[in-house]
Amino acid sequence: MRVTLLGTGDTTGTPTVGCDCDTCLEARERGIERSRFSVHVENERTGESLLVDFSPDFRHQFLTQDVPIPDAAIVSHIHFDHIDGLGNVYRLLDHLDVHAADETDPATGESVADTVRSKFDYLDRIDVHDQTPFETFRTCGLDVTLVPVVHPPLLCYGLAIEDPETGAKLSISGDSTYAISEESRAVLADPDLLLAEAIVPASVCEYHPIGGDDYDEDGVPRTFGTKHMTREGAIALGEDLAADITRLVHVAHYYPAEEAFEEPLAVDGEVYEL
Repeated sequence: MRVTLLGTGDTTGTPTVGCDCDTCLEARERGIERSRFSVHVENERTGESLLVDFSPDFRHQFLTQDVPIPDAAIVSHIHFDHIDGLGNVYRLLDHLDVHAADETDPATGESVADTVRSKFDYLDRIDVHDQTPFETFRTCGLDVTLVPVVHPPLLCYGLAIEDPETGAKLSISGDSTYAISEESRAVLADPDLLLAEAIVPASVCEYHPIGGDDYDEDGVPRTFGTKHMTREGAIALGEDLAADITRLVHVAHYYPAEEAFEEPLAVDGEVYEL
């Protein structure tokens, strides 16, 4: 299983358009980018590949990274930085299977799968497949399980992707606070690689209108506001799940420049062979 991090940034990416903060300036100087979130998973046994989330930077990512066009895809939730790139497949693909959760979201009155259908009804070459959380399905020769995470007010899902022949496992936290349920954690546990969202360091919580949450024993917040994990929370999640490798993604430009490119924060283009 070959995993390529196509996009490791949050909703604005780094560098952020029109921003001259020290972190964005440092990213430009280093030639480093964190475009909007997306992950490419290639099953080298079958020659098929799976895309997790459709970044608005889809075109740029596939032009700059050495990865094949996906045979299937998964949508974790309906925020624009995870779904709007689906429009890029217009005239590009003859057919694409798109998998998404089937639970009706009280906030929208429809499931993620339903939203994909309605929002992209003009894409007659995609087939949307409803998937039930905690029920494993197979695509591209890989076993995939969606699990609910915590990203109010919308329903959002993390996922585990496992090669049934080699046992290689990738887990993705999804956009979430640290308060992921034990049932979901059990599915995500023991991955070779965990991609955990870490939008800001805990020190930034003091600038959020409601601060942080899910404090550790030293009073450090593992959740930023109500929707995302801090760096410290994401690292703790990796330890909780006994991940062999944890890389932090969905990273914002609000990290101080001296911290923004330190380990284990990921940048676009990282590749992992599992």
